[in-house]
Amino acid sequence: MEYEPEAENMSRTLMYHVDRPVYNEGCIETELLHRKQKKTQTIKEKLSQSLRCSSKKLKSAVYSFLPILTWLPSYPVKEYLLGDIISGLSTGVMQLPQGLAYAMLAAVPPVYGLYSSFYPVLLYTFFGTSRHVSIGTFAVISLMIGGIVVREVPDSMFDITAVNGTNNTDNQLARDAMRVKVAVAVTFLTGIIQFCLGLLRFGFVAIYLTEPLVRGFTTAAAVHVVVSQLKYLFGIETKRYSGPLSVIYSFIAVVSKITTTNTAAITVALICIVFLVGVKEINERFKKKLPVPIPGEIIVVIISTGVSYGMKLHENYGVDVVGEIPVGLLPPAVPDFSIFAAVITDSFAIAIVGFSMAASMSKIFALKHGYTVNGNQELIALGLCNFSGSFFQTFAVTCSMSRSLVQESTGGKTQIAGLLASIVVLLVIVAIGFVFETLPQTVLAAIIMVNLIGMFKQFRDIPVLWRTSRIELAIWFVAFVASVLLGLDYGLLVAVAFAIISVIYRTQSPKYTILGQIPETDLYCDIEEYEEVMEHSGIKIFQANSPLYFANSELYVNALKKKTGVDPVALLAAKKKSQKKREKAKNQTKTTNKKRNSAVKLTNDQEMGVKHELMDGETHTDLVRNGQFAAANGDGDCEQSLRFLDRLTGVHSIILDFTPVTFIDSVGAKALKSIMKEYDEIGVTVIVGACSRAVMEDLSKLDFFEGSITRDLVFPSVHDAVLYCQYKGSVEPLE
Repeated sequence: MEYEPEAENMSRTLMYHVDRPVYNEGCIETELLHRKQKKTQTIKEKLSQSLRCSSKKLKSAVYSFLPILTWLPSYPVKEYLLGDIISGLSTGVMQLPQGLAYAMLAAVPPVYGLYSSFYPVLLYTFFGTSRHVSIGTFAVISLMIGGIVVREVPDSMFDITAVNGTNNTDNQLARDAMRVKVAVAVTFLTGIIQFCLGLLRFGFVAIYLTEPLVRGFTTAAAVHVVVSQLKYLFGIETKRYSGPLSVIYSFIAVVSKITTTNTAAITVALICIVFLVGVKEINERFKKKLPVPIPGEIIVVIISTGVSYGMKLHENYGVDVVGEIPVGLLPPAVPDFSIFAAVITDSFAIAIVGFSMAASMSKIFALKHGYTVNGNQELIALGLCNFSGSFFQTFAVTCSMSRSLVQESTGGKTQIAGLLASIVVLLVIVAIGFVFETLPQTVLAAIIMVNLIGMFKQFRDIPVLWRTSRIELAIWFVAFVASVLLGLDYGLLVAVAFAIISVIYRTQSPKYTILGQIPETDLYCDIEEYEEVMEHSGIKIFQANSPLYFANSELYVNALKKKTGVDPVALLAAKKKSQKKREKAKNQTKTTNKKRNSAVKLTNDQEMGVKHELMDGETHTDLVRNGQFAAANGDGDCEQSLRFLDRLTGVHSIILDFTPVTFIDSVGAKALKSIMKEYDEIGVTVIVGACSRAVMEDLSKLDFFEGSITRDLVFPSVHDAVLYCQYKGSVEPLE
């Protein structure tokens, strides 16, 4: 191969010229390639090698388990510290109101949202591989936990207690304590599941949650969150529902009591919403000019807390407030193991969704800033955050999209920013948590709703996906509708199942094309798409952009017959019909000759006449014999049949382009072998072009190459196959 640079129109075009023989796989295997000798290891040797410990392996394992050791020793203080401090303070201030608000979604007292904003963030600093994500409470996960908590501990469980003389405060405390136990149990199991999946290297499970699925799912979660917060927004007391159709029941419950709206609560909420939306718009529009985003949420929390305290909104206007926030950290406690059986399935869903959120955000920041994240270590880190946090009364956490964007945009370079954010939350917990006891719950509802604006913008995906990929639009729509109607847990299951079915559908309904050559190149394209491509006489090049396996092998065969216009079964039937007609004509001729030869005593004149007649008959018989020459000569019969079939098809070779074929199973191999044999019976040669080495390995293991089907029928490229067919057609013409 030689490269010849050529200048044209002030540009340089690289040209390459290749001069080599036409290769097939048989030639490549015997002449060009020789397999390396690989030493096979016994199971004992493999185990011994994997379990052998060395200083290098130990160091690698420690660095992998504690990623902080890879960057902290070389931390550039002068370059990174100021940015991390500003980022940490900004994220911590944002984390305070979100922790309080998302605790409401999880159906637990607000202080547990602060716990969940401290312990996991602290742990992720040491075990996480992303430098920019903010771990902590997240609306979707909190809502999923809240649904489980309300299902397991409904308000009706404590109605009987009131009859026995217990006051409402004690009743509420007992309910909250039980709900915390359920949330902690879910968190414990979620952590165990994530940690085990990480150890087993199951980080790839996130690929089954495709981007359209996740966006449809999170949009549905936003709908659930908004509906669940309407009662706090309007100051209405309603029952909290969980399970299928819960969003509809909740909305109907709010609408049915809309006349009891607390005017003070809705007024405060609307003022907060307008202010927060305005601040977000300013932050977005002037983000390049502002050194740090305006902390609208903490401003709203501080002002509304002061107003509530000064005007006594709870006592004078009946506005629900956060209530008592204990000062200090709780001692560690073991989760209630008796709850595990009831929530194990839900914990799996939360573990996968939580990891998917964290993995997607981590990859975005890693690509932007030029470093890598380890999916398996992210699972381990999240697992440790949730598992360890459950002993300190936290609920399950994951990456927060809004806080992560703030942490990155305010100059955060490492998880030092996350560590500082957790310290900010810690100071509130141990020192000034009581200040927020008069914070109106309607303010937290307003904060949650404004934070969901970004999720509702995902409805813009619909027109984009309509233009680009209808199948992905179907995945988005199914994830959204199923999650809204069936609940987030069952909705996620339905969405994942539909996404997997869509993959099967794509392999069963690929695009089948006939290729033609771009003149004077070795490139081949769809003849129906481009005017320039040309087909070679007598050669059909068939391509299907899918693997060949049990689910689509029959469809592949049918499409091949339809696209090429050559159906061996139909042609063989036509051949047999033609042979029957010739046999019938031959038998009729023999019968006529016998009748003439059986004539009785003839006169001389008659004999002469008969002789002439017989001569004419012999001549006719000879013509018939020539027409039926194949009946007496096997080679002639084959030649006659091929000429007959060639007049019907005009095709002598079919090339199967295996470029898109990534794998083939036993059913696909049998279908391919059947194709080759059927077409061979009608004189059409079927060969394979551009078959990858992996597919060749599959075919070898499946004993595909045996008898008349050899590696000589497989070519490394489509162009090799075309040149072979042209040569074969010119040397062995069918006519």
